[in-house]
Amino acid sequence: MKILGVDPSLRSTGFGLIETSGAEMTPICHGNIKNPTNLLPSRCLVRIRDTLTDLVQQHKPDVMAVEGLVYVQNTRIAFTLGQVRGVIIAAGAAHGLEIYEYAPRKVKQSVTGLGGAGKGQVGRMVKMMLGLAELPQEDAADALALAICHAQNCRGARINPPKQI
Repeated sequence: MKILGVDPSLRSTGFGLIETSGAEMTPICHGNIKNPTNLLPSRCLVRIRDTLTDLVQQHKPDVMAVEGLVYVQNTRIAFTLGQVRGVIIAAGAAHGLEIYEYAPRKVKQSVTGLGGAGKGQVGRMVKMMLGLAELPQEDAADALALAICHAQNCRGARINPPKQI
């Protein structure tokens, strides 16, 4: 199974694609969709959609795992994140992908054993679990962690199944 993890952000959306076979996880690609600060938000959304569409068409993942909504005190940031998530979900759904969302704490716990782990700790564990030569950038590491979390949730008995959206 090929799993595309996506960590939503207007200026630096992380993506990570892995392939699983049983307990074996193989990294395929990862990176960030960088949008410059002078690019209008509407154009950022188009770049995110287009890049994810290209990734899906090229690698043909089976499922997409997206970070669930996080609590933010600034409503403007919350609205922007909602727009980014909407574009990401629509890009995956347009290609028939099953889409699942995971809370950030669940992803961190799945990869590090600690729901409150820092980004550095998540990145180091992702590097180790996937046998990467270098530490991935933070947003890409978070996206790979989402893919790993989904892979782990697909194995064995599920007490709390992932939320499909």
